[in-house]
Amino acid sequence: MNKIIVQKYGGSSVADIDRVKKVAEKIVERAKEGNRVVVVVSAMGKTTDELIKMAGKITSSPNERELDMLISTGEQVSIALLTMAIHSLGREAISFTGMQAGIVTNAVHTKAKVTAINHKKLKSALEKGKIVIVAGFQGIDANGDITTLGRGGSDTTAIALAAQLEADGCEIYTDVDGVYTADPRIVRTARRIPVISYDEMAEMASLGARVMHYRAIDLARNYKVKILVKSSFVPGEGTLIKEVDPMLERVIVRGVTQEINVGKIVVQGVPDVPGVAYKLFKALAEEEIIVDMIIQSSHRNEINDIAFTVAISDFNKTIKITKRLAEKIGAEGVISEPEVAKVSIVGAGITSDPAIAARMFGALAKEGINIDMISTSGIRISCLISASRIEDAVRAIHKEFNLDKAGEEK
Repeated sequence: MNKIIVQKYGGSSVADIDRVKKVAEKIVERAKEGNRVVVVVSAMGKTTDELIKMAGKITSSPNERELDMLISTGEQVSIALLTMAIHSLGREAISFTGMQAGIVTNAVHTKAKVTAINHKKLKSALEKGKIVIVAGFQGIDANGDITTLGRGGSDTTAIALAAQLEADGCEIYTDVDGVYTADPRIVRTARRIPVISYDEMAEMASLGARVMHYRAIDLARNYKVKILVKSSFVPGEGTLIKEVDPMLERVIVRGVTQEINVGKIVVQGVPDVPGVAYKLFKALAEEEIIVDMIIQSSHRNEINDIAFTVAISDFNKTIKITKRLAEKIGAEGVISEPEVAKVSIVGAGITSDPAIAARMFGALAKEGINIDMISTSGIRISCLISASRIEDAVRAIHKEFNLDKAGEEK
């Protein structure tokens, strides 16, 4: 049986008709190698952003079901055009929306999660020798409503399909030729990383690396789907994302990431009694709001402060919920700060070496950059700083760890 290869092309890869035609040529070449090919496609260029802007001209708070109905249309345009382009090259192909592809999600609009894939139609099309084109970023819930998967949703679609179809690999085509030690637009000496582990890539993605979304990486890790990230525009080897080889594991800083779409919220004067933090974060969880850095100050006079960060897209909603909860629990008030950013370093085992944290903090200190909050996990260290200094911070840390000499080595 021929191999099944899943490919994903982002919005920049199909931004106009010429690019759609070039992608069609790449897909046909892959099929000519004897592979059965499934392709996941995003909306063309900035289509989704434009649709969201249109909704914003109608209302500042669009109904999320209707917003999903609107923004899911972008992918329908791109899959139809790409399928036509493949037909023009003499190959059989068929397009499917998320619903037609059998992608079932929960009922959380704009942030849905894939719960099942009924892939009979896809398998049948592949068995007939057709190239299968699937709309990324979307699915259908148990009520029959269209849902979208949130930022990076097309990556998640591709990985989920690769897992369910037991594909031999998943190729992610984007506007960069792999994963880098830092954003090349900020650090000109950033280097491509040839191979990176699921855990390291998931952290880098969750901390601001734009190459892939962390939910897609988590899914790939769970199903052991190997991912190759490559450029749609230039030839290159790309970056392979896979399980770490424990024999080669060593403490090393793999990359520096930045996240500017961050908001900080502080609940002041919180009563120091059991259950208060639970009430606050349960209310946020019920609205599917992901909380990142959390710091609770040491109590004074039986009160303390709780500070945390959220994505800027959830910032206003979080403030409303937090103010309502603060009043209920008897807190003194809520203050917020949207002009913050997060700089992080990622690498297997870096928190086991105390010198690494010291070097990171020292690099920021030399640049006169104040640290507001710090959080760590086993493979990352993050600092919240002023958004105005984020590029200085990334460059300073990249230089401190000599990452301009890392990455490309095999």
